[in-house]
Parts: sequence; C-alpha cells; structure tokens
Amino acid sequence: MSARRVEALPRLPDAGMADVEPEPSTAGAPPEAGLPAATSAEPLVIEPQSGLAMPDLAELWRYRELLFFLIWRDIKVRYKQTVLGASWAIIQPFFTMVVFSLFFGRLAGVPSDGLPYPIFSFAALVPWAFFAHGLMQSAGSLVANQNLVKKVYFPRLAIPIAAVLAGGIDFLIAFCVLLGMMAFYGIAPTAQIVWVVPLLLLALVTALGVGLWFAALNVQYRDVAYVVPFTVQLWLLATPVAYPSSMLPEPWRTLYGLNPMAGVVEGFRWTLLGTHSAPGPMLAVSALAAVAILVGGVFYFRRMERSFADRV
Repeated sequence: MSARRVEALPRLPDAGMADVEPEPSTAGAPPEAGLPAATSAEPLVIEPQSGLAMPDLAELWRYRELLFFLIWRDIKVRYKQTVLGASWAIIQPFFTMVVFSLFFGRLAGVPSDGLPYPIFSFAALVPWAFFAHGLMQSAGSLVANQNLVKKVYFPRLAIPIAAVLAGGIDFLIAFCVLLGMMAFYGIAPTAQIVWVVPLLLLALVTALGVGLWFAALNVQYRDVAYVVPFTVQLWLLATPVAYPSSMLPEPWRTLYGLNPMAGVVEGFRWTLLGTHSAPGPMLAVSALAAVAILVGGVFYFRRMERSFADRV
C-alpha cells in the first residue's frame, strides 16, 4: 500500500460493529490536495449506515480531486479509438433532427409553434441528448467500475455524478451547432438566453436522480441494463421533442410538467427561439418533480450503498 490514503471497504450490517483500519504510514509524504488529511495517529473508522442516511456532502467535497479524475477519464475513454471522435456529439442529434424533420415535420405535418421544424426539433434534441447520455451512463456506472468499488473506499456517489457531468462537453459542442443553426435561420438570441444555465441544471438534476435509482438497482438486478435503453426511448416519445406541448390545453399542459424534461425542452425553445408562450407553470412543476426524483434517488442510493462491494 502506497503512502496515498487507501481505505478499507465497510462490512455488511451482519458485523454490527465499526471497522477500524490502522492508518498506513505517511511519514515524509505531504497530504495531497482533494484527499482527506491523514496522519499515522488518526485511525480511519467506517461504520455501516442504517435507515435513511443523509448524503455526506463534506466528504464528497474532500474527494473532489477524485471526482474530477473520474470525469476526465470518462471524457477520454468515450471517444477513444473512434474515427470521428467528438464529432459524434454533433452527428447523433443532427441526424435525429433530420429524421424528425422528414417524418414528423414534412410527412406528418406536426406543428412547430410557427418555427422552422429543423431548428424547432434540434433546440429540443440538444438538452435531450445531454439528459439521455447522463441517464444511461450513470445507470451502468457502478457495474462498469466494479473493480474500483470492491477495492477502495471513497464516496460512491462520485461515480454516477462523474458519469453525468462528463456529458457536459458533448452538450457544449452541440449547443454551438444550435447557435449556428439559429444564425442560419436568422434567429438572434435574446436576454432570455441566461435561462439556459438553470434549464441545463434542471436536466442534470433529472438525469442524476433517475441515474441514481437505476445505478443502485443495477447492482442487484442486471435486468436494469436492458430496461434503461427501453425507458429512454419511451421517455423521448413522452417528451415534446418532436411536437410542441402547446397541442395540450390547460391544465393538462401544466400537469405535463410532471415529466421534468418537458419543462426543460419547452424552456430551451422559449429562451433560445422566442416561442410565444412562456412555460412558467409547467417549468415550476418540472422543477419540483426533478428535485423529488433526485432526493428519492440519493436516499435510495445511500441505503443500498453498504452492499455495493459485495453484490456488484
């Protein structure tokens, strides 16, 4: 064991006692930034959690360097040994937009709130791609990192969080393409563009909340790996990506916000394209639903966390 602090995994509740691991000698080695300070006289105590455990945000912050490393690793691995590299961040939403424009915009005649259908659908596909990528990657993150989970102690929340945040690079690339399309269609961004950041945060909260549920379930039931892609496809159809939510009358349009991505998608169109009706009530419902999903996901993840190392 090197001088770097490497901690033991907690035992399952049948032990019923706290695990005490002697601290490895750190004589002559300065503590590293982002890792908890360790001294030879300070034993590490890891206790199994019981009931609803609150997330230890202070501990997560102490391991921020590890979180950054996991994000950077996920970004590098994603396009490694690919011919087109990061171009896939543009190709996927762009060709989806082409298909939607052909079948929904041209053949089916789906309304687009008075906007050209390609920009109407692409403005929704950009946040949707960020959400879908974050959800799918975080759902399988614990199983994909099972060797790390079995051998080293660190806040397990760091793994799905890193999987979601790694999609931020793809979002930035696709968002630049969206700005280029807006310029092509003569749509100038307004001061409402500042709402893009809160809307992106809402998409992140939704992806992380659902991802935490699936990641914890996937450790115990590998069927989740087959359920997640199917869920994403159904969620896409249930989200107003290919059609506007204005097709629904009130109060059903507001209740539609129970799907958090409905508020995100309509919010993007409103902030960037200047659609006529602001999705205020729908967006409020979406924000509440996203927070509820995240809180539930965090507590379920923390409850199942004690058994990850033995079941993964």
